[in-house]
Order: sequence, then structure tokens, then C-alpha cells
Amino acid sequence: MLSVLRFNSQTWFFLGFWTCVGLLSAGYYFQYVQKLEPCPLCISQRIAIFATGLCFLCAALHNPGQKGTRRYAILGAIIAMCGGAISTRHIWIQHLPPDKVPECGPGLDYVLKNFPLTHTLKLMLNGTGDCAEVNWTFMSLSMPAWTLIAFLALATLSLLQYWNYQDQPKA
Repeated sequence: MLSVLRFNSQTWFFLGFWTCVGLLSAGYYFQYVQKLEPCPLCISQRIAIFATGLCFLCAALHNPGQKGTRRYAILGAIIAMCGGAISTRHIWIQHLPPDKVPECGPGLDYVLKNFPLTHTLKLMLNGTGDCAEVNWTFMSLSMPAWTLIAFLALATLSLLQYWNYQDQPKA
């Protein structure tokens, strides 16, 4: 069964990259077409998707040997799991009782212009009251829940490349 899905790692890394492009495109669709403003944790998740996609693109373009493929596989999985951790925090904030939700802070643009970078990063990773709002669901799951599923799938795809390496035929 697995032999049917055994493409070379370069193909799978390109597939992971295009998946990340699709996820980012969906995020921009929801922001600009559906008018759903992203909260700080949403933006952090987008950054993690971008970083995962960049790792996959580098792996696909570099097309290294077995050791390099394994290193990219581990790096891609680590980046995706970091994004998954951000998604998990977002889901947790969304499920807090109303009296436990963090206070809403100033907008991200204001924070970027008026506060040090460390304060902005802390805000982006901790979340605010804005992060507790559930503005969209599909099959009873919020957007951060779907993003967590995507991160887990990307991490799995990446880790599978650890064992999937095949030498490329010489032309």
C-alpha cells in the first residue's frame, strides 16, 4: 500500500510547499474577501505556515541526499509543530470562560509602531481578547482547529520523508 504513495522526497516537499501556499491563500481570502480581520495568533499561525512552506520549498529545490532530506524532514516537522502549538493556544483561548479571556489590547499596527519588538512578539504569541472570538466554523471546528489539523498533516508529511528517501535516477 505504501509503495503506491512512495514518490521521491522532492515531489512530496513540493506538495507540502503548495499546500502551504493554499493555506496562506485561504487566509488572505478570509481576510480580504470575507472581511475577517486576523488576530495576533492568526498572524502568528500564518508566519508558521510561511516558514513551513519555505522549508519545504528549500528542501524541494535543494533536493539533497539522504542526510539532507532527513534534516529538512526534521526541520519541517519542528516548524510545523511550533505552528501547531500556536494553534493549540488559540483553541484554548477560544474555549476559556468569558471571565478568563485576556483583555483586548490595541491593534497590532499600533503595537508594532509604538512598542519594542519583544512586546509585539509576546502579544503575538500570548493572544488577546480578540483571539477568543470565533467568527467562522466549518463542521463545528473553528479556523484555528482546522489550522492545527493542517499543521499536524504537514508535520506528518515532513516526517514521512525521513523514511521515504529514494536516490534519484541519473540522467
